[in-house]
Amino acid sequence: MSSFIIEGGHRLKGEITPQGAKNEALQIICATLLTAEEVRVTNIPDILDVNNLIDLLRKMGVTVTHHGEGDYSFRAETFNQDYLASKEYLDDCSRLRGSVLLLGPMTARRGEARLSKPGGDKIGRRRLDTHFYGLQKLGTRFYYEEETGVYHLSGKELRGTYMLLDEASVTGTANLIMAAVLAKGKTTIYNAACEPYVQQLCQMLVRMGADIKGIGSNLLTIEGVETLHGTTHRILPDMIEIGSFIGMGAMVGDGLTIKGAGVKHLGLIPEAFRRLGIQIYIKDDDILIPRQEHYCFESFIDGSFLNIADAPWPGLTPDLISILLVVATQGKGAVLFHQKMFESRLFFVDKLIDMGAQIILCDPHRAVVVGHDNATKLRGRRMSSPDIRAGIALLIAALGAEGTSRIDNVEQIDRGYEHIEERLCRLGAVIKRV
Repeated sequence: MSSFIIEGGHRLKGEITPQGAKNEALQIICATLLTAEEVRVTNIPDILDVNNLIDLLRKMGVTVTHHGEGDYSFRAETFNQDYLASKEYLDDCSRLRGSVLLLGPMTARRGEARLSKPGGDKIGRRRLDTHFYGLQKLGTRFYYEEETGVYHLSGKELRGTYMLLDEASVTGTANLIMAAVLAKGKTTIYNAACEPYVQQLCQMLVRMGADIKGIGSNLLTIEGVETLHGTTHRILPDMIEIGSFIGMGAMVGDGLTIKGAGVKHLGLIPEAFRRLGIQIYIKDDDILIPRQEHYCFESFIDGSFLNIADAPWPGLTPDLISILLVVATQGKGAVLFHQKMFESRLFFVDKLIDMGAQIILCDPHRAVVVGHDNATKLRGRRMSSPDIRAGIALLIAALGAEGTSRIDNVEQIDRGYEHIEERLCRLGAVIKRV
């Protein structure tokens, strides 16, 4: 297990380029299983979750070629049946949350899929009902082995249908799209997730020969086709990493520029930081965060204090609530954060309270932050990263704290952030991995 030793108080200055989007990469890599032809994908982030998924595909029998930094080709001509039938396969899946995205393409391509309960962040209940409900509507048979914790799907001939999803699940929508493109007839998915990474998946599948209409909306119409062919695809910049860098620039920056940020795909993210009083300048596709001596929270028109809540796209992504909350600890005013989508994601705030932050955890979903207005700095502490986003939030807090902090279990951060300590040290941070 690795740890970061962070010397607080060093300001970040310069330019940084965001990695490719983790969540898009997981969807796109799984979608390469839908064709026997080669699919080449660029801007793949070099992070633990993505690398583990690529290794999983290799073991499944996919020919994977690494052309250079972030540049891979995938050819799924045949599958390793012995591995797919093994306990090793199930164990490998259980260590990777993204393995759930194998259900759609494997059912569509092979007529069956097995999966053990996938791993990932411990941020509360993350049910899979939407995935199985939709795949059953397409004609698969589903059963769950309670003793082993293994899910089984089988369906030799998927047929298009109408479905109204009970929640706008991103991975659920992606799985159903990947299954429906090879199903017979028309599939209509209502209440579909419509975030940019799902749009990217749809656009890649269209280039592969799929017939998908309504891309970017919550109503998708898919006419199934016999086969898909190869293509090329470039992954978008990671909006969560961009939001993390905006937070760093706000708290400890001395003029930080985020290059090639894919601004048109960021939705409400810049506006959420602006509501905390953060100055943000956009030029072409770059974002400049000047040094913020003070930032004052907005209030609502009726005078009530600010409330920031997550919501499905085009609402504010839940992955940034932790970062916004840390930034708020040094602002001026009071703000209520409402994490609606996961019930355990705010529990990391006890570590910020130990560092001197003024936070009231109202319940598992809500926390009130009273900002210090930079008058009182946070204090360095020893902490442990409970999940990816809380981990990066604690890293931001440690960068702005007085003294030295230690963050254990940084493999959680590695799951979502590419060589983060090296990149931040080039901007002026003092971080050592031990």
